[in-house]
Amino acid sequence: MEETTDIIEAIESNKGFLIKDNDSRQELKIRGFGEGKKHGLLLRDYEALYLIYSSKLNVIKDKEKLSFNDVLHTALLRDENAWTKFLIYRDIRTRGYVAKEGFGFGADFRVYDKGNFGTKAAKYIVFAMNEGNEINVKSLTDSVKQISRMGKVPIIAVVERRGEVIYYHLAKSHFRELF
Repeated sequence: MEETTDIIEAIESNKGFLIKDNDSRQELKIRGFGEGKKHGLLLRDYEALYLIYSSKLNVIKDKEKLSFNDVLHTALLRDENAWTKFLIYRDIRTRGYVAKEGFGFGADFRVYDKGNFGTKAAKYIVFAMNEGNEINVKSLTDSVKQISRMGKVPIIAVVERRGEVIYYHLAKSHFRELF
């Protein structure tokens, strides 16, 4: 399917942004965006922000086009980590991967290896955080164990103060007596 250059329109909903146009829904779904719902394709806030950032989406409210900052403000009201998730999502997409909403374990994203979306399960499970934030090590250790048992690769994506995203592969390790 050839990618169109038309700008897609979405409307705000309680859980994200809804695309009702059938052709646009199909195009985005094939490319790994959104979740099919009864009344349209539901984009998560970070997906909508990414598509607006990429000049591929307009969000319409009361017949007016919302700016990136308007949509970001709405996203931040729903989730205080919306900016962090957007930066990480944008970085993952820019690198050619498809990222979807995380599933359990406190994970933010499940990421599909390049070219495998729709044919294979997600390979990576990504936890999003900002530089300097604290994390519960016990909870993270338990999640890493479970994720590793599933054959997935656990990753922490850290947004630095300058907005760069750094990825850390998590692995189980044992500390033996050092002395």
